[in-house]
Amino acid sequence: MAKLRAEQLQASLKKELKPVYLISGEEPLLAQELADEVRASARKQGFTEREVLHVDRSFDWNLLLDSANAMSLFAEKKIIELNMPGGKPGTEGSKALVQFCDNANDDNILLIHSGKLDQSQQRSKWFKALEKLGHCVQIWPIKAAQLPHWIKQRLQQAQLSADPQAIEILCARVEGNLLAAAQEIEKLKLLAEEQHISSDLMNSVVANSARYDIFDLADKALMGDAQACTRTLQGLKSEGTDAIPVLWALAREIRSLNQIAHAQDQGQNFDWAAKNAGVWDKRKPLVGAALRRLNKAQLELLLRKANGIDKAAKGMRKADAWSELMDLCLCLCGQNSLHPSLQRLSLSL
Repeated sequence: MAKLRAEQLQASLKKELKPVYLISGEEPLLAQELADEVRASARKQGFTEREVLHVDRSFDWNLLLDSANAMSLFAEKKIIELNMPGGKPGTEGSKALVQFCDNANDDNILLIHSGKLDQSQQRSKWFKALEKLGHCVQIWPIKAAQLPHWIKQRLQQAQLSADPQAIEILCARVEGNLLAAAQEIEKLKLLAEEQHISSDLMNSVVANSARYDIFDLADKALMGDAQACTRTLQGLKSEGTDAIPVLWALAREIRSLNQIAHAQDQGQNFDWAAKNAGVWDKRKPLVGAALRRLNKAQLELLLRKANGIDKAAKGMRKADAWSELMDLCLCLCGQNSLHPSLQRLSLSL
């Protein structure tokens, strides 16, 4: 299965239609649009029937094989869509996917929707079987720094342009939510009297559709972006998010930083220490930036602070968990709101 970038899929579909397409990643809008491209191309070539299967813990993998072997009364060719959010088919699923590939025919196209696949999953037997037949398109999230360019491209596709300030306004309003950004651009197409969007028009049209994400909060804290970190944490709180999962995500990063710092003190280089701590290559710049900002004593204090917040969230300590989560985030960003001695005192209360 040749690995394609998202922007390469359309050109590939024009050349040849493969029997298998695997779209993996965690950005719903991009995944949906890529799947639409596959469906449109398949329909042009006579695949007029579509069957959708959803994989969960009780899923019967025989349904996939039965669907592939079933003769249709209404169409000769069929798209079989397999929604597999976890990306792990298990033992029975792996066997079924391998069997599907061994008996693939020209009357079926298998379109698999999956969550993010790690390296072990890409080395699995079922993935290798699919690899021989079709294409894999891996979707990477649009980072905050990439969002203005992405919005500019979407505006151009809609035959619109916008002031840089207008694009910044839309970025701030839909932070991380590509679907909301696409919807706002569709709205602008209808409401804009001219093709150029000013900041005033953008302000009056777009809604506040920010999507706040716990793991994005951890990334912003590692990045040292105190303003974005504060906004995201406040958004999570206003959406009714439980404090415990937020703490878990931040504490996990603090433990990794602490582990790497100790390993470096013992003579290990950063890359090896980060690997042993389970840090992916793509996240190493974030982790490295945080370690340059925080020393070992600060990291030890952050661990104690996280433990104190855990007790507060569980009612074992008199303190406001969300207020202390904010302080924890600011400390991770390198902006201490209290002197270390006062922080230790607050933890003893």
